[in-house]
Amino acid sequence: MPGTQGDTRRSILDAAQRIMSHKGFAAVGINEVLSEAGVPKGSFYHYFNSKDAFGEAMMRSYFVDYLADMDRILTGPGLTSAERLMNYWQSWRETQSVDECQGKCLAVKLGAEVADLSESMRLALKEGTTGIVDRLEKVITAGLEDGSIAVDDDARTTAQALYDMWLGGSVMAKIHRDIGPLDTTMTVTRRLLHL
Repeated sequence: MPGTQGDTRRSILDAAQRIMSHKGFAAVGINEVLSEAGVPKGSFYHYFNSKDAFGEAMMRSYFVDYLADMDRILTGPGLTSAERLMNYWQSWRETQSVDECQGKCLAVKLGAEVADLSESMRLALKEGTTGIVDRLEKVITAGLEDGSIAVDDDARTTAQALYDMWLGGSVMAKIHRDIGPLDTTMTVTRRLLHL
């Protein structure tokens, strides 16, 4: 078991992300998460006020890590903005094609489910996905400035359309258990960015 209260809380959140990326939110019991985290049963409410508060904390923790990883990918030195952006999409394709295209993205796995279950989780998802679109917009804008990207719409609309398309492609890859929808999404992404 982890050494400090912060470590224990983080262990619970990490275990929940691993389990829920495969099973969803409603299908997972708190005891399963605590068991996976190596935390004694019955101590959940010491770390979280409710399952709803726990779900919100899990989503916020996920997006902190996701956005940090995204920032790392999008700031690769010596690359054009188009190359940085395509590296991000390639990373997305790779992480969503694992486990028979069941992926690792909690926004893909839990988005529709928790948006109807919990307003606080919906808002955490909204803030996290807005952070993703903000970063995409910034790279597209830089690409327009450095000439490596061209778009037919404004940078924000293009960023939102691309993100929405990749979410949809990921859901379809899960449904078909086939990478094809992500390959199609990659092709259309290149067209939208005139690459």
